[in-house]
Amino acid sequence: MKKLNSLYLVLIAAVVLTLAGCAATAKKEGTGGYIDDSVITTKAKAAIFNEPTLKSAEINVETFKGVVQLSGFVSSKESANKAVEVVKTIGGVKSVKNDIRLK
Repeated sequence: MKKLNSLYLVLIAAVVLTLAGCAATAKKEGTGGYIDDSVITTKAKAAIFNEPTLKSAEINVETFKGVVQLSGFVSSKESANKAVEVVKTIGGVKSVKNDIRLK
């Protein structure tokens, strides 16, 4: 019986440590947040790709906790603004940080 109780304690400790490793912090996302951000990034890249006025290969997309950061180079201010507008329409996007530069 004593061995069984010890085994339960070890298993509970392992589960607690595993869950703590998946928890989010201010600078690190949890597993669920990472997956959500990956989905937002994929949708943003697809939206930019499907916008005929934008060259998607020149715009990079990164997402952290729902905040999308756009970077890269475009030929006009209108293209940069269009990329921001397109990404803002995606569900789950909290804000868009525009770091796109003009060529």
